[in-house]
Amino acid sequence: MSPPRFKQGLVVGKFSPLHLGHEFLIEQAAQACQHLLVLGYSQPELPGCGRQRRQRWLDARVNTRYAHVQAIAIDDAWVQQRCAAAGWPHSTMPPNDADDATHQRYLVWLLTSVLSAEFAHTLDALFCSEPWGPACAAMLSASVGSLVQPMLVDVARAAHPISASRIRAEPAAQAHHLAPEVWADWLPRVVLLGGESTGKTTLAQALAQALHTEWVPEFGRHWWEQRGGLLGPDDLLHIAHEQCRLEDDAALRVARAGGRVLVCDTSPLTTLGYAELDNSPAANALRPWAMRPYALTVLCQPDFGLVQDGTRRDLAWQQRQQAWTQQALAERGVQALTVSGSVEARVAAVLAALPHSG
Repeated sequence: MSPPRFKQGLVVGKFSPLHLGHEFLIEQAAQACQHLLVLGYSQPELPGCGRQRRQRWLDARVNTRYAHVQAIAIDDAWVQQRCAAAGWPHSTMPPNDADDATHQRYLVWLLTSVLSAEFAHTLDALFCSEPWGPACAAMLSASVGSLVQPMLVDVARAAHPISASRIRAEPAAQAHHLAPEVWADWLPRVVLLGGESTGKTTLAQALAQALHTEWVPEFGRHWWEQRGGLLGPDDLLHIAHEQCRLEDDAALRVARAGGRVLVCDTSPLTTLGYAELDNSPAANALRPWAMRPYALTVLCQPDFGLVQDGTRRDLAWQQRQQAWTQQALAERGVQALTVSGSVEARVAAVLAALPHSG
């Protein structure tokens, strides 16, 4: 294997989402460079592709695979924060539809000020799969005072005939162009909420069958049984953590199997509800967990009384839970789909509300 041709390389893109074509480009650049910076930014953020999510993708697929590559997802708030910390004047991130020259000037400013610490060596290669590569490399050369070579990689998209815009338009149909870790993080998740005995588990099972996918059981119920019904603050935090872990594990399995949706029987929001209603000191620590987003939130109505299975409280508690959940969703700006009636009616309502993308 020949030694790396360049000391410091650069890859720039939106990575919204990070697809296999992007990964091919990054791999080619990584093989040719001793050090490589992968920089992702978008203004505005594209649907479902916020900075934190893009960073998770880059961490999973780039930063953990290449010791000599640093992949960073940024947004304007991230840049402002860095400028404020260093005492630099802030330059507003240009919109995605700005002309190439505007983006090139902004990139030069980023690299020579905000991101200067990320460069251990002089930049000498720009890798891209777009026609703007040579012009951008020329502007970078003039700014850094040394030659930055444009390295065009698979401009014809022969290796991976896909674009991020096409994936955003038809995510489920184009999911095979995404690594399982990326699709698992991005695939639609349906969460079922409501008080005790509102039919969440029954609906979860029926939806999973109708959608040919998995459903994630409520870990809190399992842990309550394990602990003999005695749960302290640490138990509630453990429940929230495990609920998310089980959900993410299931999402990866569904993604690897080519699935298009995951059904979740409750979320950490329910755990927060127990904490707040019982005045548990765990409530403050649980609030960030309760912000976990879902593609569709379903609120199950308590329209068939309370079915006591030995683990539930009473009807008054169910009503308190239901009211708390409705208020919590409203406070978080979540537009929930309310379902009632038979299991068949509830399944039909959810299927009609699910986004159909390919």
